[in-house]
Amino acid sequence: MDREEHSMKIDNLKKPGLFAAGVLFGTAGIKILTSKDAKKLYTNCTAAVLRAKSCIMKTATTVQENCEDIYADAKTINETKYNTEEVVLDSVDEDEEA
Repeated sequence: MDREEHSMKIDNLKKPGLFAAGVLFGTAGIKILTSKDAKKLYTNCTAAVLRAKSCIMKTATTVQENCEDIYADAKTINETKYNTEEVVLDSVDEDEEA
């Protein structure tokens, strides 16, 4: 048997062997993923995600409230400034008329 014939035999066995290994690992993987321990892990991870979501939503609500306060304060400042400028402009107009 020369080297080429030996290589062809190995190549012929490689694909079915890889397929069989894939089926074996896939079956074992499904068994592992559906085990009680895995379900417990999934449950704990989901609970952690829900706690994180709650924390993030609380922070987002606080930020939104602060932004609303800042916006209201800015509007008040601008209204005060606008009213002050109106008074100044009115007094300038009165001085020009006199």
